[in-house]
Amino acid sequence: MAVRPVIRFPDPRLSMAAQKVEHFDETLRTLADDLVESLHAAHGIGITAPHIGVPARLVALELTPNQTRLYVNPEIIWSSDTKIRHQEGSVSMPGVTEIVERCAEIHVRYQDLDGSVHIEKADGFLAICHQHEIDQLDGLFWIQRLSRLKRERVIKRYEKLASDR
Repeated sequence: MAVRPVIRFPDPRLSMAAQKVEHFDETLRTLADDLVESLHAAHGIGITAPHIGVPARLVALELTPNQTRLYVNPEIIWSSDTKIRHQEGSVSMPGVTEIVERCAEIHVRYQDLDGSVHIEKADGFLAICHQHEIDQLDGLFWIQRLSRLKRERVIKRYEKLASDR
């Protein structure tokens, strides 16, 4: 297991769609282990393989300490019309957050590391996290869900933070 560097906004790889995982082998397990270690090092709650520069559809979520869940090839197969708003940020843009509106409930189809297919019903914060990370897999960075004005403000705050470091 290794901590891999998290790529930072505005790296163009954050706007590229990830490729479907086809091989459920030791290489995938190593990537999953590295992703979890990188998530812990970044002090995040969610991370995708593209965040560490690997264009694969793999997500790690850890909403409860030491209970990491891995999702291979996740896709939203149903979403509610009801919306909720929540503060979001990214391990690729640390230090800034903004309110984003998302579906309150979703159903996600995904595979585990062995390739078995599962369906998970999610609501509230878990639904938000799934949508956020699946957007990233699709090459949609979270700030693209904001109005142009809010997006510009977030970018300016992030640039200021980055220049102060």
